[in-house]
Amino acid sequence: MDRLTPEQRHKNMSNVRNRGTKPELKVRKWLWQRGFRYRLNDKSIQGCPDIVLRKFHTVIFINGCFWHGHENCKKAHLPETNQEFWSKKIQGNIERDKINHESLQKSGWQVIVIWECQLKKQCFENTMLEVEQKIIPYSL
Repeated sequence: MDRLTPEQRHKNMSNVRNRGTKPELKVRKWLWQRGFRYRLNDKSIQGCPDIVLRKFHTVIFINGCFWHGHENCKKAHLPETNQEFWSKKIQGNIERDKINHESLQKSGWQVIVIWECQLKKQCFENTMLEVEQKIIPYSL
C-alpha cells in the first residue's frame, strides 16, 4: 500500500528530472577531469543522449534503473500500486532505448549505457575506468 495520497504521489513523480541528475553530474565531472570534452543532450542525435563525445564518435546514456528497467537490479522493482501502468511505461522505455541504440550503432556511433547502480561509491571508479577503456580505442 502506498503511504502517499494519489495527489502527493503525482506531485513527487512530476518533480523527477530527466536532465542534470546527480548520476549525470557525477559522470560529467569525472569525464571533464580526465580531459574529455562533450556536449549535453544533443537533440540532433537520435535518442538525445545525455553525453556526446563527437571526437570519439561515442554517446553515453546514464539510465535510472527504475525508469529503464535494469534487469536483476534492486532499484528496478515495480511499485505495488498501479502496476499495469508502470509495467507498460517501463517496457515502452526499454523498447524505445533499444530502437535508439540500434539506430545509433548503424550510424557509426558507439553507444555506452551507464546504469545508476553502477555509480555507487564502491563501484564508481571501476565503472568509469571501464567507460574510459571503451571510449579511447574507439577513436583510433
